[in-house]
Order: sequence, then structure tokens, then C-alpha cells
Amino acid sequence: MITALQILVAWLLDRLLGEPRRAHPLVGFGRLAARIERAVYGGNGVSPSQRRLRGLLGWALAVMPFVLLAALLQRLPAPLAQAVGVALLYLALGGRSLREHGLAVVRALGRGDLALARRRVGYMVSRETVSLDAEGVRRATVESILENGNDAVFGALFWFALAGIPGVVLYRLANTLDAMWGYRNERYRHFGTFAARADDLLNWFPARLTGLAYGLAGRTRQALRCWRAQAPDWEGINPGVVMAAGAGALGLRLGGPARYHGIRIERPALGCGETVAGGDAIERALALLDRAQGLVLAAILTGGLFLA
Repeated sequence: MITALQILVAWLLDRLLGEPRRAHPLVGFGRLAARIERAVYGGNGVSPSQRRLRGLLGWALAVMPFVLLAALLQRLPAPLAQAVGVALLYLALGGRSLREHGLAVVRALGRGDLALARRRVGYMVSRETVSLDAEGVRRATVESILENGNDAVFGALFWFALAGIPGVVLYRLANTLDAMWGYRNERYRHFGTFAARADDLLNWFPARLTGLAYGLAGRTRQALRCWRAQAPDWEGINPGVVMAAGAGALGLRLGGPARYHGIRIERPALGCGETVAGGDAIERALALLDRAQGLVLAAILTGGLFLA
């Protein structure tokens, strides 16, 4: 029950306060990871296998000291350890930030400022946004809300519930390194292999929890049908589950072509039903995320009462 209450308090703090505006620990971690990358990456003569080993070493140097520190923090006297756990889980959550980014796009589109909308959605996605039309901006925003609902909310909640402070620290730092190193471009194709695989492993169960939560919070049968039929065609073992289920739950058609680093990628279709050409698709995606969070929190609190 204590863990369930910690989760509830941390979630409420994120909902009320959002991410710290200054000196967020993950910003400092990103700078540290960049320095470690420069130190261990190596020169042009490094072989692919050696580059992968260097990526593993960089990942371990960046992540494991903080996981060990987290394990020590969890051994503090109970009240202090519980307070530290709430604080670290709050810092790992990004639900309010995701909502703020989504609503900023809505406001820009509402004013007819497509250039601003492109710029705002560019804060949320890694694809190119400069040539997106209004429908493309809406589609990218909805996809980001669905996918990042897993990374910014459900994954952190799952690992805190399962493994406490070390679990949420491991998850959030691994997720951050995947966002930095997990690309299949020339620089990171080999160096980022371990970062990408670690994130895949840590997100395997949370992604399926997220897909189920989206389904239960929306059009359940349609979400599950899209999950089964479409997720296997999506690149990566986890994003397709989350976005196919979310698109099905919303009754929207997502996916399709997108440009990444100057290359047009033909992505499979996701979901079914309406396009995102107009209307309130972004607001609907945010509402689905809210309902899914409510279901997961209710399940955690119910489980805490049952196990108390």
C-alpha cells in the first residue's frame, strides 16, 4: 500500500507542477552521457563489433553508478526512503509536459499559425516537420502522445511498482540514452545498439500494459484488433503495440510516410476509421491518455489495498 500511495503522490505532483523548469536532473544526465560518448566512442578505425562494445561500456558508465546509488537510497530509513522514492518518481514522470506540448500544437493550429505548429510538434518528434501540412502536424502529435504516454508515464510507473527507486532510475536513464544513442544512422548504428536493445527490453511489458490501458479506455475491441493485425508490421517490438492499440482505441488512421534525417520512410498504416485532417484528434488523444492513466492508477491502488 505504501508503494501505491507513493505512486499516487508522485503522479499528482507531476500533474500539478509538471517538470522542473530549471536544473532538471535528466538535462544534467544528458550532458554527462555526451561527455562519456566523446570519451569512449573511438576513432574511424574502430570495427563495428568494437563500436558495439564501446557503446555497452558507455551505457554502463552512464547508468550503473546511478542505479547503485538508487539501491543505496532505497536502504535509507523507511520514511526518508519513501520520500526520496516519491521525488525520483515525480522527476521521472512527464505526463503534464506531454499534455502541455500537445496543447501548444492545438493552440498554434487554432490560430492558423502552421509554422509555429510545425515548430512545436518538432519538440515532440524526431521526424522532419518543416514541410508538414496541418494534417501531418496533427498526425505526428497524436502519434507522439500515444507513444510517449508509455515512456513518460506508464513505463516509469511500472518499474517503480516492480523495483522501487532502482527500477525507476534504471528505466528513465536507459530511456534517455535510447533517445540519444538509439538511432540507426552512421554514428549510432553500432554504438547505440546496446542502448536500443536495453530500452526494448525494459519497455516490453510496459508497452503492452499501455496498449491494454488504451484499449480499455477507448474502443476496446477495435484497439485489440489493430494491435494484433498491425503491431507486427511496425519497426521495433514496442512502439507498434502502443500506437496501433491507441489508434484503434481512438478510431483514427495514423502511420503512413514520414521523413527522418532527409529520408522518406514508408511506414505501415495504424488504426482505422477517421483521418486526422481536422477536428479534435489531439484533444481526443490527450483524453484517452488521461482515461488510461486513471485506469492504471485505480488498478495500482486496488492492488495496494488488496495486498495491505
